[in-house]
Amino acid sequence: MFPVRFRIAAAAALSLLACFPASAGNDKDTDKTDVLGTWSFQTRPYRNGECVMTGTMNLSPHPDKGKYTCELTAVEMCTLWGRSVVRQSCQASRYGDQVSIRSQIEEMLESKVEGLIYMPDNFTLTIESADRMFGALVSAVTAPAEFRRANDGIS
Repeated sequence: MFPVRFRIAAAAALSLLACFPASAGNDKDTDKTDVLGTWSFQTRPYRNGECVMTGTMNLSPHPDKGKYTCELTAVEMCTLWGRSVVRQSCQASRYGDQVSIRSQIEEMLESKVEGLIYMPDNFTLTIESADRMFGALVSAVTAPAEFRRANDGIS
C-alpha cells in the first residue's frame, strides 16, 4: 500500500511543479529590483569621522544586458578641507543582486583646497529592495554607503 500512496503523492507533486513557470524563483531581473533611475546616496563618516559623502546618481539603460550607463555627482564634506563637489560619469554592472559602479571624473565643480587630488568614487552594492541598495564606497578610502531611490516630490 505504501508504494501506491507514495507514487500518487509524487505524481501530484510533479503535476504541481509543471504549473509553475520555468523562471519561478529567478527574480534577479524583475521590477522589484530594477535599478534604473535616480538614486541619492550617503556614506557613513570616514577619515576618523572627519568626512562624509552625499550625492545623486542616475542609472540609464545600456545595450548590454546587466550593464548601465550612469552619472553621479558626489558632495564630500570634510572638516579639514571643506566641501568638494565632483561630477562623474560611470558604468555599472549587475550580477544578480550585486551592483558594481566604476566612475571617471568629468568635472570638479567645487573645491576649497587648491591642488586637491580627488579619486573617482567607485561603489560595490547589494540590492536590498526596489528602493534601497547598501554597500561600500571603494575609492581613496572605503566607507559603508547607502543608496535610496530618489522620490519625485511635488513642487
